[in-house]
Amino acid sequence: MVSMPPGDVFSALANPVRRRLMEALQDGPRAAGELASQFALSRPAISEHLTVLKNAQLVREEPRGRHRYYHLEAAPLVEVSEWLHPFERYWRTRLGALRDLIDEESQ
Repeated sequence: MVSMPPGDVFSALANPVRRRLMEALQDGPRAAGELASQFALSRPAISEHLTVLKNAQLVREEPRGRHRYYHLEAAPLVEVSEWLHPFERYWRTRLGALRDLIDEESQ
């Protein structure tokens, strides 16, 4: 797996497996084994992905006996949201221009 600086939210989210892991945690904490069962990957591979998410502070690990439960930590996603905000305005403007063009064509 590619090494990245701790806390690098963008790099952590660049991988589709890690995005799917985060989606799986939206409904609440899940055991590592339960998360791993949703993928055609080995448990060690899923563990590596969870470690990357943990280093980026996107998930929190909670040991319970022999199991480890993972919780979504959404606070670092604020950085992503702030970065995406100008693009939202760009697309709103583009879609508005398309709507105006369609309205003109239909008249």
